[in-house]
Amino acid sequence: MARPLVPAESPESTLPEMTGELRYMARQPILDLRHRVHGYELLFRSGPELAFRGDGNLATRIMLDNSVAFGFDRLTCGLPAFVNCTTESLVEELVDVMPPRMTVLEILESVAPTPEVIAACRKLKGMGFRLALDDFAWDETLLPLVELADYIKVDFMATGPAERQQLLERLRGKQFVMVAEKVETQEEYRQARVEGFTLFQGYYFCRPELSKNRKIPPNRISQIQILKLLQEDPLDMHELSQLVKRDASLTHRLLRLVNSPLCAIRQEVRSIEVALIMVGDITFRHIATLAITSELNAGQPPEILRMAFVRGRFCEQAADLCDLSSPEQYLLGLLSLLPAMLRISMADLAPAMPLREEIREALLGMRRRERCLLEWLESYEQADWDHCEEVVQSNGLNREELIRNYIEAVSWAETVLPLAT
Repeated sequence: MARPLVPAESPESTLPEMTGELRYMARQPILDLRHRVHGYELLFRSGPELAFRGDGNLATRIMLDNSVAFGFDRLTCGLPAFVNCTTESLVEELVDVMPPRMTVLEILESVAPTPEVIAACRKLKGMGFRLALDDFAWDETLLPLVELADYIKVDFMATGPAERQQLLERLRGKQFVMVAEKVETQEEYRQARVEGFTLFQGYYFCRPELSKNRKIPPNRISQIQILKLLQEDPLDMHELSQLVKRDASLTHRLLRLVNSPLCAIRQEVRSIEVALIMVGDITFRHIATLAITSELNAGQPPEILRMAFVRGRFCEQAADLCDLSSPEQYLLGLLSLLPAMLRISMADLAPAMPLREEIREALLGMRRRERCLLEWLESYEQADWDHCEEVVQSNGLNREELIRNYIEAVSWAETVLPLAT
């Protein structure tokens, strides 16, 4: 199977030279009450360790320089970027390298509200930056910063309901948005909503409440069969077209993709058979894969689909680094979020999937060579740098190439997502 349809420039040509000691960068979505992405927190580290080493001022400069070098549009889809800030980055105006209208400066809990810090925050607000107080806990000395804040972030795992209720009462009437962070389950999400939070950070949306002993709907089994068929070479056009035509919703989505700028066909295509002829084998494989994945995620938060596209593209692009099959890795990345899409456990899904046993076992979380790239990416999404490094070392991977493939996958996913939904 060839590379995905939408041509993305190679990572080498689009990604800037890494500066300083930066080795890891991840983003975590912040969702609103309608499951739309409000912005992304960008997490940077200078190495696999969990804290900067050496001079904090230099480390902060490295972080900020690289956040700009990576490109905000690439990392945040044009949405606000939430970036952690130290005292040095605020007082010494290191954050000036960031685009003010796209940046939310997260003031860490370790930053003391000194007159210099408060004056710097007022100046930054005047420049157009928004401010967030991270891991907020009540302290009267923080009131000058509270008055300047646009967001208050509360660690949902580190606080209890009574503590949060008391905090919300003290902050009542203030003009800012409350963000519940580290929300990891649907129960925690519901509780945060009840308490009055309106933005949520954590992977609760990827962990829906699963229906026990629920069977896979027949149309979903058919769609997974089509996904598997799309990986075969040569492509059985007759069998494929017959399977697609049985699914009216998929047929509609696929024809819409064929007639979109994605394929640049001048005359309208109205049938699957004509689409196969007009766009060709390779292109049809890719647009069909996009259409099916979008169908599988119907009714679920779009961020799940975005993550699936990133995972699929990343695993496909990085497959050559460890002598794995690109088509299989692409499918592995896409299907890894199938439980979140269908609300069915992977234990119930995997046996019905027409995949090699090793790929099914990788989807079930078993330690297999076929799973190494997905395992690295899952840890990367969680900013678990230590485990990322363990995967790199145990599998002989190239850390820099993995990061480049991740950034390229994010860019690619943003290109195809509007076309596939």
